Amino acid sequence: MKYAILRSGSRQLRAEEGEVLAVDRMQKQTGEEVEFSAVLYADGEDIQVGKPVLDDVSVQGTVLEHVRGAKIRVFKYKRRKRYRRTQGHRQEYTRVRIDKITTG
Repeated sequence: MKYAILRSGSRQLRAEEGEVLAVDRMQKQTGEEVEFSAVLYADGEDIQVGKPVLDDVSVQGTVLEHVRGAKIRVFKYKRRKRYRRTQGHRQEYTRVRIDKITTG
């Protein structure tokens, strides 16, 4: 099993070849190639751990689509003060198919 742990934005994701990941919205068009160079950990023939990142390991993928997550409600309330605020939020994601994990 060959996989890598990469950093995309402020999140760390576990990526395997052929897997589809939902990362924070990227400014790429559908069908474009994307490369993640901030790889923290790689497991293939041997285990590699970065301090903090691995220089010779990268993860290539293809942008499949741009989607929006489920809507959440943010509700603030203070008792006895008649203070109520409701706000909604939908996070935007980019779905990326992992094509290849290259180790140098």
